[in-house]
Amino acid sequence: MTLPFPIAEAPDPQAEERGRLLFARGAEFVKGVVAMDGLPPADRAEVCFAGRSNVGKSSLINALTGRKGLARASNTPGRTQEINFFALSESHYLVDLPGYGFAEAPLPVVKQWQALLKAYLAGRASLRRAFVLIDHRHGAKAVDEEIMALLDRAAVPFQAVLTKADKVKAKDRETALERTRAALARHPAAFPELIVTSSESGDGLATLRSAIAGLA
Repeated sequence: MTLPFPIAEAPDPQAEERGRLLFARGAEFVKGVVAMDGLPPADRAEVCFAGRSNVGKSSLINALTGRKGLARASNTPGRTQEINFFALSESHYLVDLPGYGFAEAPLPVVKQWQALLKAYLAGRASLRRAFVLIDHRHGAKAVDEEIMALLDRAAVPFQAVLTKADKVKAKDRETALERTRAALARHPAAFPELIVTSSESGDGLATLRSAIAGLA
């Protein structure tokens, strides 16, 4: 019996090389956007990264691109207040969405971010897939399901990416995976495979790169 939402297998050599080449060309910051009229032209394949504050989103983007300071990491929840666009050659945009679970952000700011997030997800025709980042140590939480529900309503396919795999205790791994799989099963827009990553060890990065390259 196949598990629902199995962990994605490593890409074949051809797909891995395609992903490596895409990211080897370099990633460049394009702009930070605070309103829909500031979005760059929708002229290439686009993938976005969503995740609650401190899930390791900036670290993962930096590890994928091999650029340590490309996405700024912060220990303050809700520090990223805009939608940040990065160009991968001329074929892709990587999009860093504001962290959700804004424990320390003022309510009006939260409402503004949420409105922008909803407008972006519902209205961006070039958006091929969202990657929802989930801390592997804990599995999916209620706040993660809020963004999944938003993606369902916007009809944006999304794939769960587990972060910080190197920090998971062996005894906790299956429990966290079960929690994540149970959450994903409730969301029709969920892609049927998980990607497990570690920005520290590099685990899963080739799989994620090849998945992004395949969405051109």
